[in-house]
Amino acid sequence: MVTENESALTRLRARRPAIDHLIRAFDAFTERYGNHFAASITYFSVLSLFPLTLIGVAVLGFVLTGQPDTLEELRKSIVNAAPTSIRETLNSLVDTAINERGKVGVIGLLTAAYTGLGWMSNLRDALTAQWGQKFVQPPFFKGMLMDLLALLGLGAAMAVSFGLSAIGSGLADTLLDAVGLGGYGWAKVVLFIVATILSIGANWLVFLWVIARLPRKPVSVKSAVRGALAAAIGFEILKLVGALYLNVVLGGPLGAIIGPIVGLLVFANLVSRFLLLVTAWTATAKENIITEPVAAPPPAVIRPVVEVARAPRAREALGLVGVGALLGLAWRRRK
Repeated sequence: MVTENESALTRLRARRPAIDHLIRAFDAFTERYGNHFAASITYFSVLSLFPLTLIGVAVLGFVLTGQPDTLEELRKSIVNAAPTSIRETLNSLVDTAINERGKVGVIGLLTAAYTGLGWMSNLRDALTAQWGQKFVQPPFFKGMLMDLLALLGLGAAMAVSFGLSAIGSGLADTLLDAVGLGGYGWAKVVLFIVATILSIGANWLVFLWVIARLPRKPVSVKSAVRGALAAAIGFEILKLVGALYLNVVLGGPLGAIIGPIVGLLVFANLVSRFLLLVTAWTATAKENIITEPVAAPPPAVIRPVVEVARAPRAREALGLVGVGALLGLAWRRRK
Protein backbone atom coordinates (compact mmCIF):
# COMPACT_ATOMS: atom_id res chain seq x y z
CA MET A 1 0.00 0.00 0.00
CA VAL A 2 2.83 2.40 0.85
CA THR A 3 4.49 1.66 -2.48
CA GLU A 4 1.28 2.51 -4.35
CA ASN A 5 0.96 5.85 -2.48
CA GLU A 6 4.56 6.72 -3.22
CA SER A 7 4.21 5.84 -6.88
CA ALA A 8 1.00 7.92 -7.12
CA LEU A 9 2.79 10.91 -5.61
CA THR A 10 5.70 10.40 -7.98
CA ARG A 11 3.33 10.33 -10.96
CA LEU A 12 1.54 13.44 -9.68
CA ARG A 13 4.83 15.29 -9.32
CA ALA A 14 5.82 14.24 -12.82
CA ARG A 15 2.52 15.51 -14.27
CA ARG A 16 2.35 18.72 -12.22
CA PRO A 17 5.63 20.66 -12.15
CA ALA A 18 4.08 23.27 -9.85
CA ILE A 19 3.24 20.66 -7.21
CA ASP A 20 6.69 19.15 -7.60
CA HIS A 21 8.18 22.61 -7.04
CA LEU A 22 6.11 23.15 -3.88
CA ILE A 23 7.17 19.79 -2.46
CA ARG A 24 10.83 20.55 -3.21
CA ALA A 25 10.47 23.94 -1.52
CA PHE A 26 8.83 22.48 1.61
CA ASP A 27 11.49 19.77 1.87
CA ALA A 28 14.24 22.39 1.54
CA PHE A 29 12.52 24.63 4.11
CA THR A 30 12.38 21.78 6.61
CA GLU A 31 15.89 20.47 5.98
CA ARG A 32 17.36 23.96 6.32
CA TYR A 33 15.73 24.59 9.74
CA GLY A 34 13.17 27.09 8.49
CA ASN A 35 10.94 26.80 11.58
CA HIS A 36 13.86 27.39 13.95
CA PHE A 37 15.01 30.46 12.04
CA ALA A 38 11.44 31.79 11.96
CA ALA A 39 11.21 31.47 15.75
CA SER A 40 14.46 33.43 16.14
CA ILE A 41 13.27 36.18 13.78
CA THR A 42 9.96 36.36 15.67
CA TYR A 43 11.76 36.81 19.00
CA PHE A 44 13.84 39.74 17.79
CA SER A 45 10.86 41.25 15.95
CA VAL A 46 8.80 41.41 19.13
CA LEU A 47 11.80 42.47 21.21
CA SER A 48 12.48 45.39 18.88
CA LEU A 49 9.05 46.89 19.62
CA PHE A 50 10.16 47.94 23.11
CA PRO A 51 12.95 50.33 22.00
CA LEU A 52 10.80 51.59 19.12
CA THR A 53 8.08 52.43 21.63
CA LEU A 54 10.62 54.28 23.79
CA ILE A 55 11.81 56.28 20.79
CA GLY A 56 8.22 57.11 19.85
CA VAL A 57 7.43 58.26 23.39
CA ALA A 58 10.58 60.41 23.45
CA VAL A 59 9.70 62.03 20.13
CA LEU A 60 6.16 62.73 21.33
CA GLY A 61 7.59 64.20 24.53
CA PHE A 62 9.76 66.66 22.63
CA VAL A 63 6.97 67.56 20.19
CA LEU A 64 4.18 67.95 22.74
CA THR A 65 6.13 69.79 25.44
CA GLY A 66 5.07 73.15 24.02
CA GLN A 67 1.47 71.99 23.45
CA PRO A 68 -0.02 71.18 26.88
CA ASP A 69 -3.60 70.90 25.60
CA THR A 70 -2.71 68.32 22.95
CA LEU A 71 -0.55 66.47 25.50
CA GLU A 72 -3.43 66.30 27.96
CA GLU A 73 -5.83 64.98 25.31
CA LEU A 74 -3.31 62.31 24.31
CA ARG A 75 -2.84 61.32 27.96
CA LYS A 76 -6.57 60.96 28.49
CA SER A 77 -7.02 58.87 25.35
CA ILE A 78 -4.20 56.52 26.37
CA VAL A 79 -5.36 56.14 29.98
CA ASN A 80 -9.05 55.74 29.11
CA ALA A 81 -8.25 52.99 26.60
CA ALA A 82 -6.55 50.93 29.32
CA PRO A 83 -8.32 48.74 31.91
CA THR A 84 -9.31 50.51 35.14
CA SER A 85 -6.86 48.49 37.28
CA ILE A 86 -3.78 49.82 35.50
CA ARG A 87 -4.84 53.39 34.70
CA GLU A 88 -2.99 54.95 37.64
CA THR A 89 0.19 53.05 36.79
CA LEU A 90 -0.11 53.97 33.13
CA ASN A 91 -0.71 57.64 34.01
CA SER A 92 2.47 57.78 36.10
CA LEU A 93 4.41 56.03 33.32
CA VAL A 94 3.25 58.63 30.81
CA ASP A 95 4.36 61.44 33.14
CA THR A 96 7.76 59.82 33.67
CA ALA A 97 8.23 59.25 29.95
CA ILE A 98 7.44 62.89 29.16
CA ASN A 99 9.66 64.29 31.90
CA GLU A 100 12.56 61.94 31.14
CA ARG A 101 12.20 62.08 27.36
CA GLY A 102 15.94 62.64 26.81
CA LYS A 103 17.00 59.57 28.75
CA VAL A 104 14.18 57.52 27.29
CA GLY A 105 15.28 58.46 23.77
CA VAL A 106 18.93 57.53 24.38
CA ILE A 107 17.97 54.18 25.93
CA GLY A 108 15.58 53.55 23.07
CA LEU A 109 18.24 54.27 20.44
CA LEU A 110 20.82 52.01 22.10
CA THR A 111 18.43 49.11 22.58
CA ALA A 112 17.02 49.63 19.07
CA ALA A 113 20.53 49.31 17.65
CA TYR A 114 21.06 46.05 19.58
CA THR A 115 17.72 44.46 18.71
CA GLY A 116 17.83 45.73 15.13
CA LEU A 117 21.26 44.22 14.48
CA GLY A 118 20.19 40.96 16.12
CA TRP A 119 17.05 40.86 13.98
CA MET A 120 19.00 41.59 10.79
CA SER A 121 21.71 39.04 11.59
CA ASN A 122 19.16 36.28 12.16
CA LEU A 123 17.20 37.26 9.06
CA ARG A 124 20.32 37.19 6.85
CA ASP A 125 21.42 33.83 8.29
CA ALA A 126 17.94 32.40 7.66
CA LEU A 127 17.83 33.64 4.06
CA THR A 128 21.35 32.34 3.46
CA ALA A 129 20.33 28.91 4.71
CA GLN A 130 17.18 28.82 2.56
CA TRP A 131 19.23 29.62 -0.53
CA GLY A 132 21.40 26.61 0.28
CA GLN A 133 24.54 28.72 0.61
CA LYS A 134 27.36 27.60 2.84
CA PHE A 135 27.52 29.84 5.87
CA VAL A 136 30.92 31.34 6.63
CA GLN A 137 31.15 33.28 9.90
CA PRO A 138 32.42 36.78 9.04
CA PRO A 139 34.76 38.69 11.38
CA PHE A 140 32.87 40.28 14.29
CA PHE A 141 33.20 43.96 13.41
CA LYS A 142 32.89 43.36 9.66
CA GLY A 143 29.74 41.29 10.26
CA MET A 144 28.21 44.05 12.42
CA LEU A 145 29.01 46.67 9.78
CA MET A 146 27.50 44.59 6.98
CA ASP A 147 24.38 43.93 9.07
CA LEU A 148 24.07 47.65 9.83
CA LEU A 149 24.36 48.56 6.15
CA ALA A 150 21.79 45.88 5.28
CA LEU A 151 19.45 47.25 7.98
CA LEU A 152 19.79 50.78 6.61
CA GLY A 153 19.27 49.52 3.06
CA LEU A 154 16.12 47.65 4.06
CA GLY A 155 14.85 50.72 5.90
CA ALA A 156 15.42 52.84 2.79
CA ALA A 157 13.65 50.28 0.59
CA MET A 158 10.68 50.20 2.98
CA ALA A 159 10.54 54.00 3.12
CA VAL A 160 10.53 54.29 -0.68
CA SER A 161 7.96 51.54 -1.18
CA PHE A 162 5.60 52.75 1.54
CA GLY A 163 6.02 56.31 0.28
CA LEU A 164 5.00 55.24 -3.21
CA SER A 165 2.00 53.41 -1.78
CA ALA A 166 0.93 56.41 0.32
CA ILE A 167 1.41 58.86 -2.55
CA GLY A 168 -0.50 56.61 -4.92
CA SER A 169 -3.41 56.25 -2.50
CA GLY A 170 -3.54 60.01 -1.90
CA LEU A 171 -3.43 60.73 -5.62
CA ALA A 172 -6.29 58.31 -6.21
CA ASP A 173 -8.43 60.15 -3.60
CA THR A 174 -7.61 63.47 -5.21
CA LEU A 175 -8.53 62.21 -8.66
CA LEU A 176 -11.88 60.82 -7.44
CA ASP A 177 -12.74 64.10 -5.74
CA ALA A 178 -11.67 66.06 -8.80
CA VAL A 179 -14.02 64.15 -11.09
CA GLY A 180 -16.85 64.19 -8.56
CA LEU A 181 -16.88 60.46 -7.78
CA GLY A 182 -15.84 60.67 -4.15
CA GLY A 183 -19.31 59.81 -2.79
CA TYR A 184 -20.02 56.77 -4.97
CA GLY A 185 -19.70 53.27 -3.58
CA TRP A 186 -18.31 51.71 -6.72
CA ALA A 187 -15.67 54.44 -6.84
CA LYS A 188 -14.55 53.44 -3.36
CA VAL A 189 -14.29 49.84 -4.51
CA VAL A 190 -12.14 50.94 -7.42
CA LEU A 191 -10.04 53.02 -5.02
CA PHE A 192 -9.61 49.99 -2.77
CA ILE A 193 -8.44 47.88 -5.72
CA VAL A 194 -6.01 50.58 -6.82
CA ALA A 195 -4.66 51.00 -3.29
CA THR A 196 -4.24 47.23 -2.99
CA ILE A 197 -2.34 47.06 -6.28
CA LEU A 198 -0.09 49.91 -5.17
CA SER A 199 0.47 48.20 -1.83
CA ILE A 200 1.39 44.94 -3.56
CA GLY A 201 3.80 46.86 -5.78
CA ALA A 202 5.39 48.48 -2.73
CA ASN A 203 5.67 45.14 -0.94
CA TRP A 204 7.16 43.61 -4.08
CA LEU A 205 10.03 46.11 -3.99
CA VAL A 206 10.72 45.35 -0.33
CA PHE A 207 10.60 41.57 -0.73
CA LEU A 208 12.72 41.76 -3.87
CA TRP A 209 15.39 43.52 -1.84
CA VAL A 210 15.05 41.04 1.03
CA ILE A 211 15.17 37.84 -1.03
CA ALA A 212 17.90 38.92 -3.47
CA ARG A 213 20.18 41.20 -1.47
CA LEU A 214 20.01 40.20 2.19
CA PRO A 215 21.59 36.69 1.97
CA ARG A 216 25.27 36.62 2.93
CA LYS A 217 26.04 35.99 -0.75
CA PRO A 218 23.57 38.13 -2.73
CA VAL A 219 21.85 36.47 -5.69
CA SER A 220 20.71 38.01 -8.96
CA VAL A 221 17.57 40.13 -8.84
CA LYS A 222 16.17 38.28 -11.86
CA SER A 223 16.09 35.01 -9.92
CA ALA A 224 13.99 36.56 -7.13
CA VAL A 225 11.34 38.40 -9.19
CA ARG A 226 8.66 35.69 -9.04
CA GLY A 227 9.35 34.88 -5.40
CA ALA A 228 9.07 38.55 -4.41
CA LEU A 229 5.74 38.87 -6.25
CA ALA A 230 4.37 35.77 -4.49
CA ALA A 231 5.59 37.14 -1.15
CA ALA A 232 3.95 40.53 -1.79
CA ILE A 233 0.55 38.99 -2.61
CA GLY A 234 0.76 36.56 0.31
CA PHE A 235 1.70 39.38 2.69
CA GLU A 236 -1.44 41.33 1.74
CA ILE A 237 -3.53 38.23 2.47
CA LEU A 238 -1.78 37.78 5.82
CA LYS A 239 -2.52 41.41 6.70
CA LEU A 240 -6.24 40.91 6.00
CA VAL A 241 -6.32 37.70 8.04
CA GLY A 242 -4.40 39.40 10.86
CA ALA A 243 -6.85 42.29 10.95
CA LEU A 244 -9.81 39.90 11.16
CA TYR A 245 -8.04 37.93 13.91
CA LEU A 246 -7.41 41.03 16.02
CA ASN A 247 -11.02 42.19 15.63
CA VAL A 248 -12.23 38.84 16.97
CA VAL A 249 -9.68 38.52 19.77
CA LEU A 250 -10.01 42.10 21.05
CA GLY A 251 -13.74 41.71 21.62
CA GLY A 252 -13.52 40.90 25.36
CA PRO A 253 -11.71 42.55 28.30
CA LEU A 254 -9.11 39.77 28.50
CA GLY A 255 -8.46 40.05 24.80
CA ALA A 256 -7.83 43.79 25.20
CA ILE A 257 -4.88 42.95 27.48
CA ILE A 258 -3.27 39.87 25.96
CA GLY A 259 -4.85 39.92 22.50
CA PRO A 260 -2.41 42.37 20.88
CA ILE A 261 0.61 40.54 22.32
CA VAL A 262 -0.57 37.11 21.19
CA GLY A 263 -1.71 38.49 17.86
CA LEU A 264 1.65 40.15 17.30
CA LEU A 265 3.53 36.93 18.09
CA VAL A 266 1.32 34.88 15.77
CA PHE A 267 1.52 37.44 12.96
CA ALA A 268 5.31 37.85 13.23
CA ASN A 269 5.82 34.10 13.20
CA LEU A 270 3.50 33.59 10.24
CA VAL A 271 5.23 36.33 8.23
CA SER A 272 8.68 34.92 9.10
CA ARG A 273 7.74 31.38 8.08
CA PHE A 274 6.03 32.60 4.94
CA LEU A 275 9.06 34.68 3.91
CA LEU A 276 11.48 31.78 4.43
CA LEU A 277 9.17 29.35 2.63
CA VAL A 278 8.92 31.71 -0.35
CA THR A 279 12.70 32.05 -0.34
CA ALA A 280 13.03 28.25 -0.36
CA TRP A 281 10.49 28.12 -3.20
CA THR A 282 12.57 30.64 -5.15
CA ALA A 283 15.83 28.82 -4.44
CA THR A 284 14.42 25.46 -5.56
CA ALA A 285 13.24 26.71 -8.96
CA LYS A 286 14.95 24.79 -11.74
CA GLU A 287 16.77 27.85 -13.02
CA ASN A 288 18.21 28.51 -9.54
CA ILE A 289 19.26 24.97 -8.62
CA ILE A 290 23.04 24.75 -8.67
CA THR A 291 24.34 21.24 -9.25
CA GLU A 292 27.38 20.74 -7.09
CA PRO A 293 30.17 18.74 -8.75
CA VAL A 294 30.76 15.28 -7.38
CA ALA A 295 33.71 15.34 -5.03
CA ALA A 296 36.78 13.49 -6.24
CA PRO A 297 37.68 10.38 -4.27
CA PRO A 298 40.56 10.69 -1.86
CA PRO A 299 44.00 9.79 -3.24
CA ALA A 300 44.88 6.12 -3.06
CA VAL A 301 47.73 5.29 -0.68
CA ILE A 302 49.75 2.21 -1.60
CA ARG A 303 51.50 0.68 1.35
CA PRO A 304 53.37 -2.54 0.36
CA VAL A 305 53.66 -4.98 3.21
CA VAL A 306 57.01 -6.79 3.34
CA GLU A 307 57.26 -9.73 5.68
CA VAL A 308 60.77 -11.00 6.32
CA ALA A 309 60.90 -14.74 7.12
CA ARG A 310 63.14 -15.55 10.05
CA ALA A 311 66.14 -17.87 9.64
CA PRO A 312 65.69 -21.45 10.91
CA ARG A 313 67.26 -22.32 14.23
CA ALA A 314 70.14 -24.85 14.59
CA ARG A 315 67.88 -27.73 15.65
CA GLU A 316 65.44 -26.98 12.87
CA ALA A 317 68.30 -26.83 10.34
CA LEU A 318 69.74 -30.17 11.50
CA GLY A 319 66.31 -31.74 11.36
CA LEU A 320 65.77 -30.49 7.82
CA VAL A 321 69.18 -31.83 6.76
CA GLY A 322 68.39 -35.20 8.31
CA VAL A 323 65.04 -35.39 6.56
CA GLY A 324 66.72 -34.51 3.30
CA ALA A 325 69.38 -37.23 3.78
CA LEU A 326 66.73 -39.85 4.51
CA LEU A 327 64.79 -38.87 1.44
CA GLY A 328 67.99 -39.10 -0.66
CA LEU A 329 68.82 -42.59 0.63
CA ALA A 330 65.30 -43.75 -0.04
CA TRP A 331 65.44 -42.48 -3.60
CA ARG A 332 68.80 -44.27 -4.25
CA ARG A 333 67.45 -47.55 -2.96
CA ARG A 334 64.59 -47.34 -5.35
CA LYS A 335 67.03 -47.07 -8.18
